[in-house]
Amino acid sequence: QVQLVESGGGLVQAGASLRLSCAASGRTFSRYVAWFRQAPGKERVFVAAISWSGGSTYYADSVKGRSTISRHNAKNTVYLEMNSLRPEDTAVYYCATGSSVRLMWENEYDYWGQGTQVTVSS
Repeated sequence: QVQLVESGGGLVQAGASLRLSCAASGRTFSRYVAWFRQAPGKERVFVAAISWSGGSTYYADSVKGRSTISRHNAKNTVYLEMNSLRPEDTAVYYCATGSSVRLMWENEYDYWGQGTQVTVSS
């Protein structure tokens, strides 16, 4: 069993940057670690993922070029740095981990955190 705890969300103005953290406890992450987000009234969608061992990264088109997912193996933590934030980035951001290669499918992940709220004002 692994427990995931997200942090780093907050209220920022458009154009600002944030770095979200996802810390694992209990045991280390599974093969992949991903960030998803859910905006009010919308479905949860894939944002980015990283291979925990190899470090390969994957991004949704909506954040590509503005976000960087990274990992710190010794700290058992994955980060999502988001730059040039836009009001449409407002959402609850969730961290998840699993072994499936179907990275964009939320049902393929075994463990989820509780989420951290990101609000971007215009």
